[in-house]
Formats: sequence, structure tokens, C-alpha cells
Amino acid sequence: MSTSNLVGSHIIITDNIEVASTALQAQLRPQRSVLFQPDEVNFKIEVSKAVIAEAYIAEEDVKYLILSAKMFTTEAQNALLKLIEEPPRNIEIIIITESKSVLLPTVRSRLQIVQQKKKQERVVLDLNLATLNLSELVTFVKAHERLGKSEAKGLIEALYYRATTVDKVPMSERQMEGFARSYRLLEVNARFQSILVTLLMGFLKVSRGR
Repeated sequence: MSTSNLVGSHIIITDNIEVASTALQAQLRPQRSVLFQPDEVNFKIEVSKAVIAEAYIAEEDVKYLILSAKMFTTEAQNALLKLIEEPPRNIEIIIITESKSVLLPTVRSRLQIVQQKKKQERVVLDLNLATLNLSELVTFVKAHERLGKSEAKGLIEALYYRATTVDKVPMSERQMEGFARSYRLLEVNARFQSILVTLLMGFLKVSRGR
């Protein structure tokens, strides 16, 4: 789907944030666009405040606010919720990131999601997250603890797909945030074994009825 054919605020999932941001600004011309792309990995609340301030500068024509980052902190996303729900007149918001799992469910549910990532064969996991037990958790972690960063990201996304689409686990916001947190920790090179154990423990508690 071409971004230029889209109307209104939306989320773009892409393999290359920088290229997608530049291409989008070119497509939006001559309409005005303002890019918010922090130098660091995380899009923090200070940047969200700058976005909000820009949004309330009156415009006669449509102005696009482009929020581009690999990670968005929970505080930054929560600060943007009211703006996303009730943007000022002539303000459209476009979020660009690498994975929808870094965004809170409250953000994802309010914006259309556009996939621009290259299609890859989905990893099929033989792991039922709705009935996960401790033995299965340990076996799964041992089998995947030495993955590289790119493969680890793919596994996290596959676990998210398994939970939401295959096993249809009724996840809490805290569990959803666990996926975003796992993705952020991978970016700072945290130990994948610990990331995986923490993520899966949340499902172990659910399956035991706690």
C-alpha cells in the first residue's frame, strides 16, 4: 500500500525507519510535515511534549507530524494518547517504527497499521502459550537462548503472533508491554535468555490461573 494514498493518521511498520521517514516527507510535499526522530533509540516523553506543542500551533492547511523511532517509551506513548484520540484541526499523526510490538495496545487500536516490511516466511512455533507449563518453558528457552539479535526479534514477533492469533490468549496490558519491553532490551544487547524467561513467565502464570 502506498503511503501517498493514505488519508489520516496511521502507523507504518518498516525495515528501515530512516529511509521510510525521508520517503514519506517527499511524498507529502507540498503539504507541511514535521519530523520527530530522536538520535537515541528511545522516543521519550520530552519528545512527546514537543510533538504536542507543535500540534497546537494553528494551521490553515493539513500538517503531518511524523514520529519516527525504533522504540517508544510507555510514558511517551501515554502522553500522546489524547492527541491521537482528539487531534487539533488539520493535524495528522504518523508513527514510523520497526515492529508494532513496541507500541502499546491503546496506541495500536486507535490508528490504522500499514505494513511496509518485506514479507518473510512466518516462524511456526510448536508452543501453546495458553497452556504453557514450566517444563515446556525451560525446554523452549534452552532451544533458543543463543539466537542473534535479528533472529531473536523474529522469535519475539512469532511469540506475539502465536499468543494473539493462534492461541488467542486474553492478554493484559502488562503482558502486552512485556513484548515491547523485550524488543527494547534486545536493542541494548541484554541477554536473550533472561528476556525470554521473563516474557514467557507471564504466560506461565496465566495458564496456571493466577
